[in-house]
Amino acid sequence: MSDYQPKKLFLLDAYALIFRAYYAFIRNPRITSGGLNTSAVFGFLLALREVLQKQKPSHIGVVFDTHEPTFRHEIFSDYKANRDETPEDIRKAVPYIRRLLEAYRIPILECPGFEADDVIGTLAKKASVKGFETFMMTPDKDFAQLVSENVYMFKPSRSGNESVIWGVNEIKQEFSVSDPSQVIDILALMGDSADNIPGAPGVGPKTAKKLISEYGSVDEVLRNTDKLKGKLKESIENNREQIELSRTLATIDTDVPVEFSEEDLIVEPPDRERLIKLFDELEFRSLASEILSGPDFVAGAPETRSGTVAVSGPTQGSLFGSEELARTTGKATIESVEHSYLLIDGMEELVKFAAEAMKHEEICFDTETTSINPLEAELVAIAFSWEKGKGWLLHFPGPEEDTRSKLEILRPVFEN
Repeated sequence: MSDYQPKKLFLLDAYALIFRAYYAFIRNPRITSGGLNTSAVFGFLLALREVLQKQKPSHIGVVFDTHEPTFRHEIFSDYKANRDETPEDIRKAVPYIRRLLEAYRIPILECPGFEADDVIGTLAKKASVKGFETFMMTPDKDFAQLVSENVYMFKPSRSGNESVIWGVNEIKQEFSVSDPSQVIDILALMGDSADNIPGAPGVGPKTAKKLISEYGSVDEVLRNTDKLKGKLKESIENNREQIELSRTLATIDTDVPVEFSEEDLIVEPPDRERLIKLFDELEFRSLASEILSGPDFVAGAPETRSGTVAVSGPTQGSLFGSEELARTTGKATIESVEHSYLLIDGMEELVKFAAEAMKHEEICFDTETTSINPLEAELVAIAFSWEKGKGWLLHFPGPEEDTRSKLEILRPVFEN
């Protein structure tokens, strides 16, 4: 029997996931007692946790954009010029997310003058040569152009839906192309309002897909404008240079000057004490309890990549004690008590949980909300238990409609 384990690399598009997390809680933001909005950090942590626990990568890295202009800004001054200022709550969240990654011992990757897309594309290309299966974790459709036999798009779960992995066949089906690289041609024609890439006026996704499906590339479309009709023909012929510029802007650079260090990207055990301190500071009580009781968190964490040794023993003011604390004080801690804490993840699991809960005459539950004022409070999570040492946690990170759907499933439990 072979001991071979495939090398599985996850590359996370940091800001795409941060913005997505922040806006997922926009109607029910998570605010600490000190007034700090932690929605972005909390949502990012949930996405990271999903990858580490369910996908079990052997290697991982998180890629950030820098504030320096890129080559795209140099050739098109209006590139991304239509974007609003980054919300102040996100700006404040980023340092905490970097601390979170440092505590998880996950490398932060960035390259001045290049976007995260380009860095991810380059690393995915280099990893492919070294035999990795690479998963680009992002909701951004632009990454579809990079998908190949062993490079995939990983779209994280949202609002109770499962995560989605796009391989070559999924890209072909989604974009009506014969090869993922043709996604560049589609973007060149339709443009991208998120990045202020102009494309051809009046050409939307449906028309762009149809043109590339028929002609194969932007070059062939431009060579066959005599076969087009009406306003479409006029738009393509009058905007040749703009279409070619859009193709350049939409193309992810896979030759960025970044080193691919296989060793640096290896998944390592997290620094428990640093996480305890950070979770305490951010008031992530329920989620922290679940995470810190997992198998990855054992006493005596190894040295960090920087060579500093994680401090053992309890952190002052921490929400969670250590095993040593339990021995010296006699107080029960999460390490000294046998337990099983589970997250109810997805609608299917929630239905199963509700059916199991109905079998018990008595259960206890506790709600976590955004405020202690019942007139202002919005639901964040519910914890359940009916047996000593066992607990279940249900989060409500999505929109109000998703929250109502989950509560409807639980209605028989609460009405019984």
